[in-house]
Amino acid sequence: MVMIFTLVSAVQEKLNEIVDQIISRREEEKKQKEKEAEEAEKQLFHGTPVTIENFLSWKAKFDAELLEMKKKRMKEEEQAGKNKLSGKQLFETDHNLDTSDIQFLEDAGNNVEVDESLFQDMDDLELEDDEDDPDSPPADAESDSTD
Repeated sequence: MVMIFTLVSAVQEKLNEIVDQIISRREEEKKQKEKEAEEAEKQLFHGTPVTIENFLSWKAKFDAELLEMKKKRMKEEEQAGKNKLSGKQLFETDHNLDTSDIQFLEDAGNNVEVDESLFQDMDDLELEDDEDDPDSPPADAESDSTD
């Protein structure tokens, strides 16, 4: 019984040592990965140093791309402009447009209906639009005209 207890205790201690080693190795690997990730992030932010030669080559590429984009935009605008006709050109090509407004007015005719009941209570309203109306003359001009 004493022998079995001694053996089990020794095995248990050895297993605890192995588990502790595994845990410490995992922690070290985790720390190493975090450190590598930080270094990689620092490299991303570090970039390449700017020198006169680097800048001039980048500037030349950038200007070329910008010029190419402007040329594309100009071509697109030209193509869009070719398809659109001016108002004068529309009237010259489509003679139905000459009479379309007249036809519309004839169709509408004098069939405009006004509901007069909407305007019956207008006397009860207090309208003070002289001050608010930008088209009305100033108060000084009104007093001069009444003199």
